[in-house]
Amino acid sequence: MDCVIDFQHKQSAHCESGVAATLVNHQGLALSEPMAFGIGGGLFFGYFPFLKLNGLPLTTYRCAPGNILKRLTANLGFAIKRQTFRKPQPAMEVLDDYLSQGIPVGLQTSVFWLPYFPKAYRFHFNGHNLVVYGKEGNNYLISDPVFPMTVTCPAEDLIRARFAPGALAPKGAMYVLDRGAHEPDLEAGIVDGLRFVAKYMVKKPFFLIGVRGIRFLAKRLGKWPQRLGQENADLHLGHVVRMQEEIGTGGGGFRFLFGDFLRESSGILDVPELLACAAEFTQAGDRWRDFAIMAARICKGRALAGDNYEAMSAIMLDCAGREERAFTNLLGVVEKLG
Repeated sequence: MDCVIDFQHKQSAHCESGVAATLVNHQGLALSEPMAFGIGGGLFFGYFPFLKLNGLPLTTYRCAPGNILKRLTANLGFAIKRQTFRKPQPAMEVLDDYLSQGIPVGLQTSVFWLPYFPKAYRFHFNGHNLVVYGKEGNNYLISDPVFPMTVTCPAEDLIRARFAPGALAPKGAMYVLDRGAHEPDLEAGIVDGLRFVAKYMVKKPFFLIGVRGIRFLAKRLGKWPQRLGQENADLHLGHVVRMQEEIGTGGGGFRFLFGDFLRESSGILDVPELLACAAEFTQAGDRWRDFAIMAARICKGRALAGDNYEAMSAIMLDCAGREERAFTNLLGVVEKLG
């Protein structure tokens, strides 16, 4: 079965928000990646010592994989059909069936088993999203938002990527979107996305998420060398930065992406106050980048004068303060919008 769907590929900052935007665009609604990220409530922070990834505590700078698509489609009134599978054969048969109907398919995969990734960039992360838009012979045609151009992947490698074991195992996860006859209310979707993220970041009482979670990790991180020993402290620090840099959008990328969402929303809603909020998130993103750069120097044994765990803790506390002010201001704007 050979088929090629007329699908517009676009390189994105982040895989799930990029896939979400391209799939929605394919349904006829023009939507940028920042809008998909914001309406989907993508911005988040959580530090969970009791959840391990590669044996180290989970730190996340965005919502759980799959939730951007879930909230985006709900807020816009799109139907999304998700499926998982126990075995590869039916998973590939269903994929081929959708393609034969001219329907592009979103997949959750493992980066490690995708051969078009350079070897230096392959690691065991099972939450990578991409779109399959065709098949030629044994090769699947893929729109991977990480890359500037479309790529191809042999069937056997795609099977490995879809059924990789470990944390966040995809289990062949796939999804398709359907706009139907419904006319999406973009303005209502924007307000819902703003409200959802702001409440989670400053209103939820759980101390490991949102701004409280940032402060908790900052204070704990500052004491890691004394509590864990230098070697283990550097190991934990490297994991925090890896989650920020490799499984995020680079540095404070999620904060920059959210700032772009606010700037675009300001024009759509005609609310100039959102521009000031956007500037605050850009500044917060800059400080997260400062943290990542200092942490990388320490982990690589290239620390400069003034590079230490106390200084990194102070930067992270500054990030928490900036985000608390920004989200509090954002809640005030949302309340006026009703």
